[in-house]
Amino acid sequence: MKRLYRHGQIASEESATLVRADVLVEGDRIIGVAPEITAGDDMEIIECEGRILLPALFDVHVHAREPGREDKETIQTCSEAAINGGITGMVLQPNTTPAIDTAGLVRTVLEIGKAKSRIAIFTTGAITKGRKSEELAPIGAMKKAGAVMITDDGDPVHNPQLLRIAMEYAKDFDLPLASHCEVKELSAGGCMHEGGVSYSLGLPGIPACSEEICLERDIRLAQFTGAHLHIQHVSSAIGMRAIQRAKQDGVRVTCEVSPHHLLFNHEHIGNYDTHYKMNPPLRTTEDNAALLQGLIDGIFDVIATDHAPHTEFEKNSDFATAPFGITGLETALPSLFDAYISKGIFGWDLLVKRYSAEPRRLIKLDPVPIKEGGIAEFIVFNPGRSTTFTREFMKSKSINTPFLNKEIKGLVERVIFNGNELLAR
Repeated sequence: MKRLYRHGQIASEESATLVRADVLVEGDRIIGVAPEITAGDDMEIIECEGRILLPALFDVHVHAREPGREDKETIQTCSEAAINGGITGMVLQPNTTPAIDTAGLVRTVLEIGKAKSRIAIFTTGAITKGRKSEELAPIGAMKKAGAVMITDDGDPVHNPQLLRIAMEYAKDFDLPLASHCEVKELSAGGCMHEGGVSYSLGLPGIPACSEEICLERDIRLAQFTGAHLHIQHVSSAIGMRAIQRAKQDGVRVTCEVSPHHLLFNHEHIGNYDTHYKMNPPLRTTEDNAALLQGLIDGIFDVIATDHAPHTEFEKNSDFATAPFGITGLETALPSLFDAYISKGIFGWDLLVKRYSAEPRRLIKLDPVPIKEGGIAEFIVFNPGRSTTFTREFMKSKSINTPFLNKEIKGLVERVIFNGNELLAR
């Protein structure tokens, strides 16, 4: 049975102008895109008047917690949360228990993904064994097993000589090396951005220079080795500008910004709400504005959620001892639409480019534009409806999000992956 998605508006990375068109799907392919397609008896008609059709999203920074902490999240529940947010592919991080630091563990994660997930699952491998910054993990073997990136995310590689060697291997194996930038000696004991709010709350702070100094170090090593450095979850304006200068100097560096570092800042922590505790921490309103402009200007290559689920028990402890992390797979698209696209701050083209096309290119996949002959992998988004993030609505095992029980504009109504409808509201 063919499916005709009729009267929708198609978004693409090439143009800020939405194109009104019908989209005809058969099997896993888009077999027609035209201003009007005549409906036939062999077609299921799906009315998309007032809806946006956009290429499915892809997230390069996700913590599924499996193996080891399946009480927080599993690959299966993580993938269902992704579908709920319009995401059809994601790259898992290696800070599991045990760490994903061998070819066997890479294969295990990918096999679980194939068996339990309805979307595409990719994984990183750790840079160092156990993510302990003491000895390199078998980078070549993990690449052969299917790892698409290496990182010790959750921690930096403390030893710069070890990181230099890792970069040289990463270059030889044509793998991006993703860096969590943090000087532990500066951040140790802190639980939020160091500044006026931390002082008023009586909480130990994490200075922005903890991130920025490590970031500058890693950029310099990438410049020296010629490796592809990908900097994760940038949170400060100074760090972002250092990346911009490095790009201008020809360093092979890409970077990501998370929705929460655009939307929130340390002032949201005023009532000790642990849903706003994350690493790197939420910084200032000035940083929010600078990061947003950096996204608009193209300094940031991708949007990534850093989806980090934790149990309610853990997050219900006091602010200083609660774990860092926020879920994001389900909230990213509606929250970015509500805060920015609906207000004309940026357009659908930017979101498609930075949260669909470029994340795929980062790990050497092709984008999935809505075009005749292309793979049928897209979202139907309704800007006229809203989403309320209740416990019942959310598919993640964990609900550590500031959006819990809040209503925001926009709703993911349908998710199509390889021609199959994974979600239809």
